[in-house]
Amino acid sequence: MSAAVVWYVEARGEGALASLRAFLHTLQEQPGLLGAELLISPAQPGLALVASRWAQATPDLPLPPGARGWVFEVVESR
Repeated sequence: MSAAVVWYVEARGEGALASLRAFLHTLQEQPGLLGAELLISPAQPGLALVASRWAQATPDLPLPPGARGWVFEVVESR
């Protein structure tokens, strides 16, 4: 089953990893979650990202302070 929606949430700065780790743990309790990862890049110190896939619309959850998020509809998948 392919995801219908992908939700990216990014945070930057000293507490980015910790705040997104806590956010990631709240996602596992939400209906429709197909999977989620917490990502960092050695090329971009201080940047953390949660990438999550959903079978339906994303839940109405507040983002961590200072975080930004984008929702994308999957139009094609392989």
